[in-house]
Amino acid sequence: MAPPDVTQGSLCTAPETASSAASPVAEEPAALFAESVAIMRRLRGPDGCSWDREQTPETIRKYTLEETYEVLDAIERKDSANLCEELGDMLLQVLFYAQMASEAGEFGIADVLSGLNRKLVRRHPHVFGAAAAEAAGNAAVLESAAEGIAPTQVLANWNAIKRMERQQKQTPGADAGVESRMAAVLRAQPALLEAQKLGSAAAKVGFDWPDATGLLAKIREEADEVEAEIAMAPGDGTGDLSASSSSASSTREMQLEVGDLLFVVSNLARHLHVNAEMALRDANAKFRSRFASMEQAEREGGAPLEQRSLDELEALWQQAKQRERLLAGLPGVGA
Repeated sequence: MAPPDVTQGSLCTAPETASSAASPVAEEPAALFAESVAIMRRLRGPDGCSWDREQTPETIRKYTLEETYEVLDAIERKDSANLCEELGDMLLQVLFYAQMASEAGEFGIADVLSGLNRKLVRRHPHVFGAAAAEAAGNAAVLESAAEGIAPTQVLANWNAIKRMERQQKQTPGADAGVESRMAAVLRAQPALLEAQKLGSAAAKVGFDWPDATGLLAKIREEADEVEAEIAMAPGDGTGDLSASSSSASSTREMQLEVGDLLFVVSNLARHLHVNAEMALRDANAKFRSRFASMEQAEREGGAPLEQRSLDELEALWQQAKQRERLLAGLPGVGA
């Protein structure tokens, strides 16, 4: 089989052509998608790529996670050309999994698309109509499925339909009460986000801290437990478990205590209506920016950062913070 024609231009690599109404890339999504499916089939075929052929869902899942974060990074940087490219990389993951499943006789890309289309219709009765949604499998009893309903009701309907779908997937004859309330919280998501959602699920039955003040007290309690673990750890008493004197058990205990602390912090964010994952990503971006300012100072003259004292590095950090706040039009103080 001859390889598909992949010589056409791409809006991802040539964003300046995005305004062209005659772009073949913009006009033929169905044909291009079919071409992508054919390329993946060829790559996994006998005359394809040896690396692609030996992959399994388990071996490429790490790339799926990486591609997800690269999409988020492009969004946060408002880089539309890179976002276009990264969405293509994410789509590659979908094609890869579907091709492997097809080879195993489990499902194919057509099943993925059919399931998605039915789900979208099923979960949007206010758009496609109750009859179409019911034909797509929606048996949920909704307060309102009329056009023009408020976004809050749309979300409520969406969640009601999801609950109905989970019930329909249960094994016939199984006890409907066996499934944990935590079952709806996916494990395959960033841990901070999972922690917040676990807290939300528990809060629905009243198992929650009453307010942010209680959580702050719990954070102090968990921090004390980490400090106690540091004091008991082998070595110089600093808690540095990278030292050769550390044991597997002490490392594990420290990990558990730090995990407890992070869990409580994530739920403090939930009480404050802050997305913990996004908050940490913002903090990471801020750290990158400030450290880059320190490196800029290094390039402008003086000793390399590695040769400076901690006090000197702290002074550079404070200068970076001051510069950051001035550029943002804020007073020269803050975290």
